[in-house]
Parts: sequence; structure tokens; C-alpha cells
Amino acid sequence: MSITRYGVEGGVGTGGQKLPFARAVEAGGWLYVSGQTPMRDGEVVEGGIVEQTRLAFDNCLTIMREAGYGVEDVVHVTAVLTDARYFSSFNKVFRDVFGDNPPARICSVQDLVVDCKVEVDVKCFRRDRT
Repeated sequence: MSITRYGVEGGVGTGGQKLPFARAVEAGGWLYVSGQTPMRDGEVVEGGIVEQTRLAFDNCLTIMREAGYGVEDVVHVTAVLTDARYFSSFNKVFRDVFGDNPPARICSVQDLVVDCKVEVDVKCFRRDRT
């Protein structure tokens, strides 16, 4: 089994810092996408929980597509919200992203290292990539 790392050149975090981890890693048909926040070009995009959640998922989907995976391949999502009051709005965006075939997930409330409202990561699987 081989391991392929995507984005090992390091992304850009807040303040222009170079991030020391891969954006995603693929092994045995599994793709693990690193946690994504609502950032563009190393800066958090301001907005409410709906806008920030959409962008965080869009960032995941972009990385997934680069690796050859689609939304239908997502089997698990980990979501972190900074406020429990965001839960229902987050769920609306989640439904929009995954439709009638939602993955398993965990959602927790905790502080984030980046000053934003949400962070998500995804785990994908494709049997034809094993």
C-alpha cells in the first residue's frame, strides 16, 4: 500500500505562517483531509456561521477534488463549532452539502486555534483506489 500526501509544500495560515502538515493524505483507498477553516489565502473570511461553514466545506471539497474524490465518497465528518448556538445553522449547510446521502459525523463545541466559528475535516473512501 502506498501513501500519497497532498499539499506537503505547506499551506499558508493566519499571519502568513507556513503550515507544517499535508492538506490531505491518501492510503489504501482512504483520503484524510486536514481540518479546514473558512480561510482564503491565509486569512479568515469574515461572516456568520452559514458563510463560514460553506467556505470550510468548500475548502475540503477543493482538496478532495484535487485528489480525485467527490462528495459522494465522504464517509465521516468531524466538525468543531465555537458556540453551541451555531448548531442548527451548521446543520442546514451540512444538509445542503451532503443532501440525501449524509456521512457519519461528530460535532463538538470548543475553542479553535484560528479565530473563526467552525472547522471541519473529512474522511473519504473509494474502493477502486485500494
